[in-house]
Amino acid sequence: MILLLNSISHFLVDGLCAAVIFGQIAEERSLLILLYNTLAFSTQCLVGYIADRMRSVRRLEAISVILLVLGFALPVHGLLKILLIGAGNSGFHVAGGVMTLRESEGKAGRLGVFVAPGAAGLTLGTLYPGLGTAFAAALLAAAAVIYKMAGDEYDVKEQERIPDISITLLLTAAVAVRAIGGTAVRFPWNSGAADSLIMTMFVVAGKMAGGFLCDRNGYRRTATLSLIPAAVLIAFCTSYMIPSLIGQFAINLTMPVTLWLLYRSMPESPGLAFGLAASALWPGTIAGKLMRLTGPALWICVIVSFLFGLGAILYAGKRIKRT
Repeated sequence: MILLLNSISHFLVDGLCAAVIFGQIAEERSLLILLYNTLAFSTQCLVGYIADRMRSVRRLEAISVILLVLGFALPVHGLLKILLIGAGNSGFHVAGGVMTLRESEGKAGRLGVFVAPGAAGLTLGTLYPGLGTAFAAALLAAAAVIYKMAGDEYDVKEQERIPDISITLLLTAAVAVRAIGGTAVRFPWNSGAADSLIMTMFVVAGKMAGGFLCDRNGYRRTATLSLIPAAVLIAFCTSYMIPSLIGQFAINLTMPVTLWLLYRSMPESPGLAFGLAASALWPGTIAGKLMRLTGPALWICVIVSFLFGLGAILYAGKRIKRT
């Protein structure tokens, strides 16, 4: 039940943040969006480190939701709104991620269920910022139920073993590099609200399916059968809608797989594992968006970045199994 509520809340959180940015902020929007993403993503590793030392993260999640709703509701300058929703977004993602990882029973399926809905909320909040009030009200209700149900049932564990830092860094780098390849491409057919919604559906489906496929078929097969087709389709077929959508579905299958491996590399630190993945995603995304590659240069960038991600997953998984 908590997983379902946290997944719904993830949808609402990202939708509410987008509604604030695109419905309430007009001044210096580009700069404030940059600040928001930096706060929301890059701080998650630090917040995750702190969360690992908390008996329960339900208070962190509750405080984060309050910050998010205040950022939406208060009639204050856009900068303060960004600070509130950026901090709230970071805290919520870490708290929800920790709850999910602690209850994952060593499987990846739950991770996909939690991370997938965020993309849908982001798209809807961007296209329809008028939904902000509904997002805020539903988020408060969901957070209240989660707070009551979660309790303080988690014991903080002493570090039983030192994580393999090289594997952790490799997987973190893989997230960043894969983000470069995924955001360096442009999709000329994606030009309207309907196209954005369809694209989002494939992204959500990929993230949600990836964890279950990993549990059923193993990380090797899941990563190989997703990243290789994704590299080809995203590198060479961006002008065509259907191949592009299949490529987006395929690349997002590996998102929960990488997160699951990060957690397995440091099982006593679920917050840090989740936070590292999010923190690495943002600089990779910036680098990809700043690129203006075309033709063979773009193809090489996409293929190399995805193959690096595949190699990192296969090597890390093999090393983790030996420990």
